[in-house]
Amino acid sequence: MLRSLFAFVLLISLFSCQNGDDKVLVNDVGNQWDKKKVQQFDFDVTDAQNQKNITFVVRNNNDYPYSNLRLIATVENNKKAIATDTLNYVLAKPNGEWLGTGFGDTKETLFQYKLNYKFPQNGNYSVKVVQAMRKNILPGIEDLGIKIQNLKP
Repeated sequence: MLRSLFAFVLLISLFSCQNGDDKVLVNDVGNQWDKKKVQQFDFDVTDAQNQKNITFVVRNNNDYPYSNLRLIATVENNKKAIATDTLNYVLAKPNGEWLGTGFGDTKETLFQYKLNYKFPQNGNYSVKVVQAMRKNILPGIEDLGIKIQNLKP
């Protein structure tokens, strides 16, 4: 119940701070992110002429054993990869304190992925993300999301 309430508050806060055209997509990873489990975010782009910021939303808890998170992200258009990036995001300070915001054991952190990004054309897109940590099953990641923010022309 508490987890559902927290997820609801997360979505409300993300939607309240955005333009009506912005998109926020969130996947529940279930606190056990298998290296083979691709997190996929599908969306349509109808205004490719306008630049966008793409941001990852990561929710982790105290079960997460590392201070960083390595990801491999691929942007696809009609199932063809147009960009693949290996990313390393820092989740904790050197003393172990989590960098994200939130109450209790769960912290939420926003990570910039692509800034001022211009999609090549209108159409259907996907961002596919896999975890690239050493463990096959990665504990402590609760949710992974993506926010696509329209920039003003």
